[in-house]
Amino acid sequence: MNTRPVIETSSNPIALSASFNQDASCFAVGLDTGFCIFNSEPCQLRVSRDFNAGIGAVQMLGKANFIALIGGGKQPKFPQNKVIIWDDAKQKVAIQLPVLTTVRSVRLSRTHIAIVLQNSVRVYKFQSPPELWAVFETADNPLGLCCLTAKSLAFPGRTPGQVQLVELSTGNVSIIPAHGSSLRAIDISRDGDILATASETGTLVRVFATSNCAKIAELRRGVDHATIYSLAIAPSGQLLAVTSDKSTLHIFDIPHPTKPPRSATVNGSPRLTSTGGGGSPVVSDADPSQKWGILGRIPLLPRVFSDIYSFASAHFEIGDEPLYGSSTPLNSEATFRPPKGIIGWTSDHSLVVIGAGRDGRWEKFVIAEGEDGRRYCVRDGWKRYLGVT
Repeated sequence: MNTRPVIETSSNPIALSASFNQDASCFAVGLDTGFCIFNSEPCQLRVSRDFNAGIGAVQMLGKANFIALIGGGKQPKFPQNKVIIWDDAKQKVAIQLPVLTTVRSVRLSRTHIAIVLQNSVRVYKFQSPPELWAVFETADNPLGLCCLTAKSLAFPGRTPGQVQLVELSTGNVSIIPAHGSSLRAIDISRDGDILATASETGTLVRVFATSNCAKIAELRRGVDHATIYSLAIAPSGQLLAVTSDKSTLHIFDIPHPTKPPRSATVNGSPRLTSTGGGGSPVVSDADPSQKWGILGRIPLLPRVFSDIYSFASAHFEIGDEPLYGSSTPLNSEATFRPPKGIIGWTSDHSLVVIGAGRDGRWEKFVIAEGEDGRRYCVRDGWKRYLGVT
């Protein structure tokens, strides 16, 4: 009798990467066979392109026809030291941007293209042909961390833990000493007014006003080490979502430096309020983000008791992805684990979390108010997007 387990085979491709467009209305998936684009809500396939070769990263520009592609996987479609601007309306390459080393990531705006390398960021004017605008040196940046908005660009500084913030209209560079260890995740709000950062330690998230680089909030994810997967600021700039390898999605209130202070409660639910002047946030006594209650107001206790925690959290699926025996999507390491926990806010009350890999998942969460007046983060649906038509 044959008792050997059946070897599972699947015709579905492997998702090498996943990323949202600027307003999170769509997300793009790089596959070992090409790429796909989906609507975020509901999860619905919009575009599928089969190259019979790997795309390690896909970056959209809103819903425009221009898409940035980087080769990846076992059989890359394009050299990994080249960024391709793909015109999907004509289904052909519009621009090629070769560089000397492996590309870690790429970001697009209507005016600029930012190409992230291991130790530098190259910024081009988005025109035909592209014009090199500036080159910035960075600390080691294997994750390709970079945020690009209409008016600013953020990426790691030359010293680990620092952020360089570039004002695109003037070229002025500000240095923000965000953390004492290397950065793990960064995000800029859609209005460009707020920067959020997390380090390799994974316990604290810091929030800065981009106008003067002042720290306006410090948030505690937890007390034990964690690998932060994603940071995302809500459209209003007043909520922040964080995912980590703990398989937990955390939701925080954050102050906005250019919006009026919010009352301690909104719709009966406690909130974090801003001082409005770039100072420390104020938390109402009943705020659930004050995890330790009265202990947080006792002098000389460790700061963990007075730190601000998330007001809501929820479990998201990481899955049990194997380490694939091939190169990473964008580098030459022997194995890679597909990215998980990538966050996109579709509104101030709804967000989507996606993951790559063979088990590519889409999960929707909503922020709801309970009968007790507190806000909760509740999963509102999920599906495996690979194979979705």
